[in-house]
Parts: sequence; C-alpha cells; structure tokens
Amino acid sequence: MDYLIALLLGFVEGLTEYIPVSSTGHLLLLSHFLNFSTTGKTFEVLIQLGAVLALLSLYFNRLWNVVITLPSNPQSRGFVISILVAFLPALVLGVLLHDFIKGVLFESPQTICYALIIGGILLWLVDRFAPTPTHNDAMRIDVKTALAIGLFQCLAMIPGMSRSGSTLIGAMLMKVEKKAAAEFSFFLAMPTMAGAFAYDIYKTYDQMDFSDVGLIATGFIAAFVTALFVVRAVLDFVSKHGYGVFALWRLAVGITGLILLHYGVVFR
Repeated sequence: MDYLIALLLGFVEGLTEYIPVSSTGHLLLLSHFLNFSTTGKTFEVLIQLGAVLALLSLYFNRLWNVVITLPSNPQSRGFVISILVAFLPALVLGVLLHDFIKGVLFESPQTICYALIIGGILLWLVDRFAPTPTHNDAMRIDVKTALAIGLFQCLAMIPGMSRSGSTLIGAMLMKVEKKAAAEFSFFLAMPTMAGAFAYDIYKTYDQMDFSDVGLIATGFIAAFVTALFVVRAVLDFVSKHGYGVFALWRLAVGITGLILLHYGVVFR
C-alpha cells in the first residue's frame, strides 16, 4: 500500500508542479487524507527534485545556448538577470520565514484549502480580465516586470497558493502573454525549486529518514516522467484555452478538502 501511495503522490507532484493548482497543497492534503508521512517530510522534499530535473531536461538545449552565449549576447545576459531578479524576493523571504512556513502553514490543511479557493478566484479573474499583453517572449522580460513577477511568486509561501499560479497571475497583470507567462514561470521554477530543495535539505537534514529509499525512488520516478508530459502539453493548452479550467480545479479541490476535513474523513 505504501508503494501505491508513493506512486500516486509522485504522479500528483509531476502533474501539478507546473500548472497553477499548487503541487504542495495537493501533496499535503493527499498525505493527510491517506495518513501518509515521513520523518522531516523526506519523501515530499525529494520527489520534487524529479519534477525539477524533468523541466531541466526539456529546456536543456535552450538554457545551454544561453550559458555559452553569455559573454557575447546581450539578450542572454538580460534573460539571466531577469530570472535572478525574479528569484531574489522568494530567496530572501524563504530563508526568513522557512521555519514558520514548514512548522505552521504546512501543518494546517484548512489553510491549504482556503488558499486553493482564494487563488482559484484570483486566477479566474486575472485570466478573464488581464490587460492586453505587450510582452510575448519569455526570454525578453525586462527587469522591472521580472521583479514584479518575483514579488507575486512570494504568495506561494502559503501552501495552496501555488508557485506557478502566483507567478502567472503576476505575469499576466504585468501584460505578459499567457504562453510567455507560462514559459517564464517554467524558467523561474528552476532556481526557485532548486534553492528551496537545497535549503530544505540544509535545515532538516538531521530530521530526515532515508531508510525508505524504495518509496522515495518510486515517487521520484513517477514525478519525473509525469512532469515531462505535463510541461510539453501545458503550453499548447493555455495558448488555446487559458487558465480558467485550472481555477475551477482549484475551487473543486479546496471545497472538497474543507468538506472532508469538516467530517474528519481519512481514507487509510
């Protein structure tokens, strides 16, 4: 049963990490309702690396081209600067608030459900009423716009708000076209998730239990494979349909979660 749950959670991580529905919120709620936990959240921390590596593998050629042209190409330098500027607010707040986020917010399923609902309403409103886009290339986002997106990303410190959802809301409000907003969110995910992963390991290493290597490997592989397919599909989907369906998804999960919590439902 534990391996089936690990497979399910890995699939959910890969499915939800790069769409605006909050992978962390989904993992924490599922873990709660399935009565599944590991010491120091070892499993939840490590399987996220699978999703990071999937994204890196998909964008490796483009990112490598940026790296090798940094000395000679102003556009490459501008792209790197914009990503670093967007990453900075989350880096600072993540370090300052890490213990509160993990010790308080992560332990409140009700908070996650309310964040899913509120974030879903905001996403629907912005998707429907966002200003006319003026930025159509994720690799040409100016520093001012990048900083604003980075500040919005900080909303994801609240589990359930969604890192990708927060950045997409910020990007669309800053007049970034929907597909370009999704791609910029993908690029920003790499340093943000890698940084969060590294700091989590640093802060909680002494609490972690690596004895369940098989469970961790199962979830890691499931997250990696699922994320490969999701990243490829999501850009085409949002170009044609926008983000409204994800807003409804968030509302459905948040409301269902509150109902189950009210009645004390546990499936295991």
